[in-house]
Amino acid sequence: MKIQQNISLKNYNTFGIAVNAKRFISINSVYELQQLLKVEKKLFLLSGGSNMLLTRDIDTLVAHIDIKGLSIDTENDKAIYLTVNAGEDWHELVLWCVQNNYGGIENLSLIPGNVGTCPIQNIGAYGVEVKDTITKVEALEIETGKLVSFSNGACNFGYRNSIFKHEVKGKYIITAVSFKLTKNIHQLNTSYGTIETELTSKKIKDPTLKDVSDAVIAIRKSKLPDPKEIGNSGSFFKNPIISKALFLELQKENPSIPNYPISETEIKIPAGWLVEQSGYKGKRFGDAGVHEKQALVLVNYGNATGKEIHALAKKIQASVYSNYQISLEIEVNVML
Repeated sequence: MKIQQNISLKNYNTFGIAVNAKRFISINSVYELQQLLKVEKKLFLLSGGSNMLLTRDIDTLVAHIDIKGLSIDTENDKAIYLTVNAGEDWHELVLWCVQNNYGGIENLSLIPGNVGTCPIQNIGAYGVEVKDTITKVEALEIETGKLVSFSNGACNFGYRNSIFKHEVKGKYIITAVSFKLTKNIHQLNTSYGTIETELTSKKIKDPTLKDVSDAVIAIRKSKLPDPKEIGNSGSFFKNPIISKALFLELQKENPSIPNYPISETEIKIPAGWLVEQSGYKGKRFGDAGVHEKQALVLVNYGNATGKEIHALAKKIQASVYSNYQISLEIEVNVML
């Protein structure tokens, strides 16, 4: 465990933003993290770097959480219980589960990032949220260095939300996540988005876990840029939930506005549609831009700074509000 000086974080964030860490340390075990917390409690935590926008150099000690490992806790005829350490790659975990016929997270294929960050914003895609399979989250309390276990209920999961984003933010470091997955009677979710269309195009009538995962991967690749090729952090804005009254007003002037009823009084509107209708899809401002195939994704075409991407996001927010009276909330963590 060695502290390094002046390390570039360009390869540690999926936006590919070139900022420096004044001090940097890689953590490979819970024990190492506990030892570090005895001497340094103020840390800048970095995992897969997939849900953040860095806008400046980091003076605080950057701790790269790279704790690897997976264990099978128990299993029966119907389910298997896994504990996966925080540093494991999320998509690699999904592929491993699909390969072993463990069901529940196949719709979350190709989401960038590591396992340790998946509970923080309750990652979700194509009708599935990670909270549906999480049984508990293990974390170190920064103040005491003690290992604490949060049950699913204690995590206060919501839409792209959890206790780790609000009530206990900055107080704990997630070290592992436990999951309950199905072994044989799988509840496949193919009705959301274009999964069914993708399966039909391949003439698949009785899909397997792999079929669903492959369909999701194909869909995501067709409209989302690979962070290894174009810097991005996936969906930059949350899909806003608005009142039914506002929706009905907007629908008068926008009859084709896509919508997903949440309750009798609330409607979810796709943020990508709002950004596209505001004229930003495919627009580029220097090396900062909006992806040409998916307006929900802001991109770094090479040498954009975090401040330039954040300025573009604020411009988009202002335009959407002016056009639709809807406030877009940034999903990515912006480090100002």
